[in-house]
Amino acid sequence: MATEEFPDSFADVLGGVQRLIRRRLRAGMTEPRLRGAQVELLRLVMAHPGIRVSAAAKELYLAGNSVSTLVNQLVKAGYLHRETDPEDRRSARLTATPAAEARLREWQARRGALVREQVAKLSESERAALAAAVPALRKLAENLHEEVEGI
Repeated sequence: MATEEFPDSFADVLGGVQRLIRRRLRAGMTEPRLRGAQVELLRLVMAHPGIRVSAAAKELYLAGNSVSTLVNQLVKAGYLHRETDPEDRRSARLTATPAAEARLREWQARRGALVREQVAKLSESERAALAAAVPALRKLAENLHEEVEGI
């Protein structure tokens, strides 16, 4: 593959793998599907309990009103608690419900099993190549994050 083709091919493959994983995971679900942005918000809230809506919007690179819409949907579904911030009555703090925590744990377990199963089908050299790529992928993600943050 020519060097100039690599970035586009790489981005296409990453996007394709992510889409296929989501499709495979959706196949066995009995509960209503959560959209990607809803899952991202739940994961963020679980990692940072009590996060403000405005901070969540900044972290997810979404408009505040978009996150407010997601919050309303997830509160209605029983996955988020929204409480008025005692320090700033105009702000809300978010926490995940036990139902959200259980759902995300199950999703992560299913995703891990699916990826382990598929990686096991690869040759030893292919698995080694993927493992060797992980540090570079983390650095790529860090660079993208820093660029968006303007660091």
